[in-house]
Amino acid sequence: MSLTTAYMTSTKNLEGILNTIQTAQAPDKFTTRFLVSLEYKTAADRLVIGVLKGLKFLDENSVPTERYYRFLDQTEGGRVLAEGIQEAYDDLFRINIKANELSQTDIKNKLKTLTQGQKTENVLDDMAKTFVTLCSLADWKNPIPLLTPPIAEIEPRNNTTSQSVVDQVQTLPIGQLCYNIQIILPATRDTAVYDALFKSLKEHLFK
Repeated sequence: MSLTTAYMTSTKNLEGILNTIQTAQAPDKFTTRFLVSLEYKTAADRLVIGVLKGLKFLDENSVPTERYYRFLDQTEGGRVLAEGIQEAYDDLFRINIKANELSQTDIKNKLKTLTQGQKTENVLDDMAKTFVTLCSLADWKNPIPLLTPPIAEIEPRNNTTSQSVVDQVQTLPIGQLCYNIQIILPATRDTAVYDALFKSLKEHLFK
């Protein structure tokens, strides 16, 4: 569970900053000096560094991460941004899997609950505004493949390919079972998916 509390007091330059990042050479460290070199000089603009850390585009030392470098690919940048938003605001997406479609007012109310009243109204406004602006710049139509791994991978211990694990389990004599079952759970908040998975395993493998 996670929820970044980083925000910008003004998001009017947020799109421009992200676009400029994609066309500029990545720095060794993303500092305020680097931001000024991109022609973003105000105190409000400097708050983007905290936002980029929340998105895991930068580490705690402001060094660009692997996600930052993937974002530089302009054909994938929107999808990478969506990935960062989902991770940074995981608690919001646990409440509503379509949090990216909610209004700024709805987001503010949910943030008020999540922060347990520890943030002022102005800060909540800025947090909600930052989230909504980020979501408007991300690509939500094509999910990142890493967020949707296969439900299950079941492979024999040897390297031979089998037509059906269930068939092989039923035909092998007792004492000769040598199958290593590996299950990779999907990245989903729908418990029905897990229920269906384990029900199927029980029916086919554990009779």
